Amino acid sequence: MDKVAILARVSTQRQDYERQVVELTDYCQRMNWEVVKVFANKVSGATRNADREEISGLVDYVKEHRLNRVVCLEISRLGRNTLEALKVINYINENGVSLHIKNYNLNTLTEDGKVNPVASLICTILLEIASMERLTIKERMASGRDQYIAKCRREGVKMGRPSTYRKSDDSYKDQYHQESVCSGKASRCVTSRR
Repeated sequence: MDKVAILARVSTQRQDYERQVVELTDYCQRMNWEVVKVFANKVSGATRNADREEISGLVDYVKEHRLNRVVCLEISRLGRNTLEALKVINYINENGVSLHIKNYNLNTLTEDGKVNPVASLICTILLEIASMERLTIKERMASGRDQYIAKCRREGVKMGRPSTYRKSDDSYKDQYHQESVCSGKASRCVTSRR
């Protein structure tokens, strides 16, 4: 029975990765694969690998444990930054572990443990599409925001806090409390917020 780890990711705190975990767990049971670990996180796919707990945890786990596969629902769950995602694929492949992408039934290693060149090509193309998709979403959001702001300005709609919103001086001091750390010279003072 193959030992597998599940990799799941959603982009925002409001989203839930449980659907991915359940779907992949059921899939692994049907494939007669034993799920030994689940790596999941709520983080943007454009975030660097070093800043993603589930990726660093997966890399460490692959180093120390004997796995046959890492299973993810789709390639964009690995990330939307092509170079960062390819680094992860390369690393796990070098350790004799295949990435299995469920929605394409694609394995990055062949049955004899060699890199699958067709899968490498397809993964690179899919990651570039995921990256392009992310940029398109950002452009649409920026366009929608800009149009909304322009519409509000044309119609005289006040944006921001209501004019009735008031905060006491003590509330401001608590929220924006600052500490000064000085090294003896006034020009070298650093102010940091808690």
